[in-house]
Amino acid sequence: MAATTPDAEGRIHSRIENYSNFWQKDLSKEQDVDTENRSGAYADVVNGYYDAVTMVYEYAWSQSFHFSRFYKGESFAASLARHEHYLAAQMGLKPGMRVLDVGCGVGGPAREIARFADVTIVGLNNNDYQIQKARAHTKKAGLEDQVSFVKGDFMKLAEQFGEGSFDAVYAIEATCHAPSWDGVYGEIFKVLKPGGVFGVYEWAMTDAWDPSIPSHKELAHEIEIGNGIPEMRPLAMARDAIKTVGFDLKHEEDLAERPDAVPWYYPLEGDLMKAQTAWDLILCWRTSTSGKFVTHNGLRLLEFLHIIPQGTKAVCDELKVAGDSVLKGGQTKLFTPMYLAICQKSN
Repeated sequence: MAATTPDAEGRIHSRIENYSNFWQKDLSKEQDVDTENRSGAYADVVNGYYDAVTMVYEYAWSQSFHFSRFYKGESFAASLARHEHYLAAQMGLKPGMRVLDVGCGVGGPAREIARFADVTIVGLNNNDYQIQKARAHTKKAGLEDQVSFVKGDFMKLAEQFGEGSFDAVYAIEATCHAPSWDGVYGEIFKVLKPGGVFGVYEWAMTDAWDPSIPSHKELAHEIEIGNGIPEMRPLAMARDAIKTVGFDLKHEEDLAERPDAVPWYYPLEGDLMKAQTAWDLILCWRTSTSGKFVTHNGLRLLEFLHIIPQGTKAVCDELKVAGDSVLKGGQTKLFTPMYLAICQKSN
């Protein structure tokens, strides 16, 4: 791992610091949560967050930054791939289609879906570091002719790509970072060709969530802080937004409600006894108490050596908040990371 240059480190440190500042007032719990401020500056919030946590995500979770369902005995890697294949299959992706991945991360799902469905994928991301990583991973995989990446704002898709530019669009646990679902879904609607399909795995609070209950409201806020999300919203709001912008909602399901023997959140429990395969013992260890201790102190050392920007550890400490809150949300069924919606733009 190469050390960052002084200029790059300063730029990234500034964004990380800005990200932390967004949450200082919220963390004090002395004032109401300023969701309007966070939503208005969503690009800075998301960039600062991912500048800090991308390296840890890849270390702890691989190149696909999302949750997935598990069959008994199924490996973590197989589960992630199946989750991506399922989305592609539900969307009806066919060879030769031009597809947009909104909020592509470091491109794990784009590479997997490109291989699975033989489509051409453009990955959109507003984070320079993740785009750099995505391109490097894609070159190594030999998929440069099939998968490409561009920097852009998912609230300005039509401006960047033009209307009717894609046969299909998907988003995997990304559009929760948008300041509004109406806004981002509306942009996706514009860049789809008539008859085009949009598939999404959305983060949302479930219908069981009640913001008038203090513990429910606090849980949503902890998910926001730990995951760099301007505002956690109820699932019903996503459904309404899909219809409001003009989509025909062809299929919807909260996959977290499936009666799976192995819950989707088991990797967050840090219980080595629940590992599905021998290799997945490493994953479970990384989310255990000792694994988190090693990770956090390793980040402290990397900061000291200027291999990673100052402030990275502070933001990554919030990943503990992220893991704990998402785990609690899954156990109580107040939160889902896999509300699936398959939508179509009319001809």
